[in-house]
Amino acid sequence: MASTSTTTTDHEEIRRWVEEHDGRPASVKGTEGSAEAGVLRIDFPGGADEDELEHIDWSDWFDKFDREGLAFLYQQQKADGGDSTFFKLVSR
Repeated sequence: MASTSTTTTDHEEIRRWVEEHDGRPASVKGTEGSAEAGVLRIDFPGGADEDELEHIDWSDWFDKFDREGLAFLYQQQKADGGDSTFFKLVSR
């Protein structure tokens, strides 16, 4: 079985996938500007060191996502058929 991935810019699709996997929108601490989020990330349980990430609200996350012309590539399932939390932000 092959892994399946999807690329999208749809805010609701992204939010639904992230929340189904218990993720939260975040940015890397220390990278934010005066009025915008820093480097975008998704914080999943057991993921990056929490000291490195700051949770932000979805509106701030999507504002930066759109302004930077990003798309969300995510893996729907692993090659073995298991659930996956793999994603990356790519240029549109």
